[in-house]
This record gives sequence, C-alpha cells and structure tokens, in this order.
Amino acid sequence: MDWTEISVEMNAAQIDDAAAIANMTVPYGIYIEDYSDLENEVQQIAHIDLIDEDLLKMDRSKAKIHIYIDPEDNIGEAVQFLKERLTAASIPHTIDMTDVQEDDWLNNWRKFFKPMPIGEKLLINPSWYTDTDPEGRVVMNIDPGLAFGTGKHETTRLCMEALERYVKGGEKVLDVGCGSGILGIASVLLGAQSAFGVDIDELAVRTANENAAVNHVEDKFTAIAGDLVDKVDGKYDIVVANIVADAIIALSASVSEFMKEDSVYIVSGIIDTRADDVKNAVGDRFEIIEENTYRGWYCFVLKRRQ
Repeated sequence: MDWTEISVEMNAAQIDDAAAIANMTVPYGIYIEDYSDLENEVQQIAHIDLIDEDLLKMDRSKAKIHIYIDPEDNIGEAVQFLKERLTAASIPHTIDMTDVQEDDWLNNWRKFFKPMPIGEKLLINPSWYTDTDPEGRVVMNIDPGLAFGTGKHETTRLCMEALERYVKGGEKVLDVGCGSGILGIASVLLGAQSAFGVDIDELAVRTANENAAVNHVEDKFTAIAGDLVDKVDGKYDIVVANIVADAIIALSASVSEFMKEDSVYIVSGIIDTRADDVKNAVGDRFEIIEENTYRGWYCFVLKRRQ
C-alpha cells in the first residue's frame, strides 16, 4: 500500500511554528529533521562526541518536516492546508511529494526515534532498542506505530513532567485523546493504580493497548475508541488531555464530572498563540495552579473551582 510522503522545508528558526501547523494535517504524527543544534542534542541523548560526517555536512539553517498521508486520505487537501497556513504564518517554505511503501514510512520514522530521558524519573525507550542503559530511571518501552505520542513532542514531554509531580501512588488516571497510550502507561509506571485512555482513532487505541502489553501493565491500563469522553464513567484523581486548544476548550464544559473534588486536570497541546484563549475559556470552572511552557507550547495544571 503506497503512502504519500510530504516533505516541507523551511528555515530552522521557524520549525516550531511549522511543526504546529503540520501536526494539524494528520492524526498519527510527523517527524522532523532539524540539525541546527546537532552537537548538543547528540551529547544529551547518546552521551558521545563522535557524529557521522554526513550529518555534520547538513545545512544547519534549514529544517524539514516529513508527513505521511494515508492513501485513503485527501492528499491535495493536506497540501493546500499546509500552503495556506504556512503562508499565513509568514513561513517561507517548499513542499515536495513522493510515494512510499508503508514499510518505508515506518523505517524512516524509526531512524529518528532514540531513547529519551524525560523529567527526573522516566526514560522513553523505543521497543526496538533492547540494550538501553536506564541509569536508574523508570523505563517505558514504546512503539507508537502510526499513533501520536513518542515523548519527543514538546507537549507530551510537558505532560509527562507534570505527571511525575502529581502521581504519588494509587491514583486513578483518565487520559483523553490517549494516542499511543504514552501518558496513561507512564502514570501506571510512576505508581498510579490504574489508567483509562480514550481516543477517537481506533488505530491509536490498538497501539495504546499493545504498548500497555509491551510494558506489562495491561491489567492496569485500558484504552477504548470513543469521542473524547462519551464512553467514560467514574471519577478520577488525575485527568490528562494532550490534544489541541479547541478540543480542550470544548472539553472543559464536561470534564469536571469525571473529577473528584481535589483532582488535577493536566492539559497541553496548546501553542503559545492560543494560550490566552484556553485560559479565558476554562477560567470560570478551573483555577490554574501550574503554567509551564517549552519551545512555544504550554501545559496547564488545573483544579476545579469550589
């Protein structure tokens, strides 16, 4: 089955804004080539100074975003969306397209996914890395497949760091828009009693449950397909939603019915240009007790107003 690879090149300085736009085109993730800080990133991730000579020759001023479009999706619509949004954001760019086999897409994507320490306690480990040294961290083995959620994206990282602070042990966690299951599974590995994930994408739900099995927490984490909270019941100690600003705003009207009185609500997927919109929309129902930002993305930790 042939997929279409859309490659978007722009100035590296504008990669964050461009990636935010690109993430709107598909529900199953993108990958980014950005060599502008190559030496520092290699040192942080691999703890080595030796870098392949071909990588050192890469143009550091440019970055590329690779997007893979399912053959059943409208490719022309995706390209037109990218052109319109990137132009409106004053991001000079070029767009190329090629057909790729599904196996090629998976292999290309995997080349750019390496073990990553997150926060103070976690290590995200791709399932195909079998000899990673955790250096005392809790290891989460994950294979996101075509589902969003590797830990690499800023919003996922912000949510996981927040979960580290609020999972004390024994909590029930609800993950709305669970994607690959990374946040719910992380919660359990950090000590939560259980985690329940819901996502509108059946492929993401299947991937999330497979990742739970890989991490041997399938008895504590379950994901189902549904439209945000339409299949959720019960009360939770922590609710996390790493989605998009508009969905968070829409969710704020109903999510409190799934929260206990002292529950925390962790939200991210909020680009800086929408942060005030989210604050204004949730302010009458929730108090912001934490506000964290990283590379233009925001994560809020909320509590219900009494």
